[in-house]
Amino acid sequence: MNAPLITLSRISAAIQGKKVLDDVSLIVNPGQHWAVIGKSGSGKSVLLKAIVGKQSITAGSIEHNFKPAHQQHTAETLASQRMALIESRHHFKNFSNTADFYYQQRYNSSDSEDALTVEQYLNAILAHVTEAHYWTLEKALDRLRLTDLYQKQLIKLSNGETKRLRIAAALVKNPTLLLLDQPMTGLDLNSRQYFNTLLQEIAASGITIVMATSPHEIPDMIQKVAVLENGKLTQTLTPAETAAQHFSWASSTPDVDEAEIASLLSLTENPTFEWIIKMSDVNVRYGEIQVLHNITWQVKQGERWALLGPNGAGKSTLLSLAYGDNPQAYANDIILFDKKRGTGESIWDIKRKCGFVSPELYQFFPMDNSCAQVIESGFYDTLGLFRQSDPSRAAIVLRWMKVFDIDKYARQLLKNVPASAQRLCLLARALVKNPTLLILDEPCQGMDNQQQQLFKHLVDTICSKSNITLIYVTHYPHEIPNAVDRYMHLQKGEVARVETVSS
Repeated sequence: MNAPLITLSRISAAIQGKKVLDDVSLIVNPGQHWAVIGKSGSGKSVLLKAIVGKQSITAGSIEHNFKPAHQQHTAETLASQRMALIESRHHFKNFSNTADFYYQQRYNSSDSEDALTVEQYLNAILAHVTEAHYWTLEKALDRLRLTDLYQKQLIKLSNGETKRLRIAAALVKNPTLLLLDQPMTGLDLNSRQYFNTLLQEIAASGITIVMATSPHEIPDMIQKVAVLENGKLTQTLTPAETAAQHFSWASSTPDVDEAEIASLLSLTENPTFEWIIKMSDVNVRYGEIQVLHNITWQVKQGERWALLGPNGAGKSTLLSLAYGDNPQAYANDIILFDKKRGTGESIWDIKRKCGFVSPELYQFFPMDNSCAQVIESGFYDTLGLFRQSDPSRAAIVLRWMKVFDIDKYARQLLKNVPASAQRLCLLARALVKNPTLLILDEPCQGMDNQQQQLFKHLVDTICSKSNITLIYVTHYPHEIPNAVDRYMHLQKGEVARVETVSS
C-alpha cells in the first residue's frame, strides 16, 4: 500500500490569538481527491494554507511524504515544490517585480505597460521547471483556454481569465498535490462545466486534488468530503452522502433588520437625475483588441439592472466607464448623472454618487486597515482610511456592520478576518454613504449560502425603501435580487439582447 501524501495529526491553528483550526486530523492518500466544505469562517482556507506551510500551527503535526526527484532536495524544499495552492487573492507583481498592482492600473495604458504578459508570467515559472511532465505549457494553454490571451497583460485579464491563468501556472509545475480555494468562484456556467471536465483530466494525470468549495459545487472527481464547523472536522462523507445531507448554514435564510436599514437610508437625501447612465455607440479598444463594440445603454434613476454575460464579455470594462475609472470615457458619448463626460466633472464627482464593489477591487484593496476603517473609507471613496476617523461616521459604520452581522470584526485588520467577511466589509463600504447608484459586480463571491441569502434580502430591502439605482453582475441567476427587472446580456463586447421583466 502507498504511504499517505499528507497526514494531519490533531493540528490546531490561531490568527491573532483566536483559534481557527481545532484538533483536526486528516489523511490524504495519493489519488484520493478531497473537497472541504463548511460555513464561511469555518477554517477551510486556513486548512489549505496549513497544509502547504503558509499558516503556522499551534499544536499537532503535518507530515508530507513526497518522493524526491533529486537527492539534493531537502524535506522542506521538496514539499514546497510538490504542492501548489491557488488562493482567493492573487499576488501578481508589476514588471520590475518591485510593487503590487493598483486597482485603476488596468485602465491606464501607460501604467498597464508595467505588467507582465501571460507569456512572460508563465515562462518565468517554467524557468524553474527542470523535468518533462504531462502538463506542458502548450497543453496548459490549450486546456485553460489561454492561447488567445498569450500576449495579454495580467492586469487586463478578467476575473475568470485570471483564475484560469493561475490554474495553468500551477499545472505547468506538475505538482503532486494541487490545493484549490473556491476554484469555481467567478466562473460562468459554461466555464464551470468545462472546469469539472478539466479536473478529471488533472486527476487522471496523477495529481491529487484537495479543494475548498460549496456543498453545491462538488466536482465529479471528488471522492471524499470533509466538513468543517468552527475549525473542527465534524464529518467525513462521500459526495452522495453530502448531496443528501442538510446543512443549516447552506439553506437557512437569515432575518434582516428592515427598520434599521430604513433608518440608515434616511440619513442621506439623494439628488434627482433624469439619466444615471446614457451611453451611445460606445467603443473601447486596447491596441488591436476591441473590448466594447457600439454599446448603447440607458439607465434611468431607480431602475434595477442585471448585467450578464460570460467571462471576458466586457462587463467589467463597461462598468469601469460608468464608475469613472476608464479614461476612454472621454473619447465616447457618455452621460453620467446628467453630465456628459469631459464637460468639467471630476472622477470624484462621479464616485461620490456611486457605491461600488467588484472582484478586482477585492484583489487590489489594501489589507492593513481595520474592518471598520475599510468601511468608513467608503465615505471618502478612498482605498483605505487615510485620515482621522470621524466619530459620527464611525457610529454609522458600526450600525451597518451589525446589519451585515460582521460587527465582531470591527477592530480586526481586514487581512486577519475570513475572506467572506472581507467581502462583506467591502459591500458595507459601498453602501455606507447611501449612494445614488449601486454597482455590484459579483458581490457574493466567497460567501456561503446563508450569507448570500442575507445579502440578497438586504439589497431587496434597500431597493424597496429607496430610489437607489442598481446594476448587478453575476454568473449565478439565483443570486440576482428580486428587485431586478431589467437585463442586458453582453457577448464578445456587444449587446446581445436587452430584456424587461414585468412584475
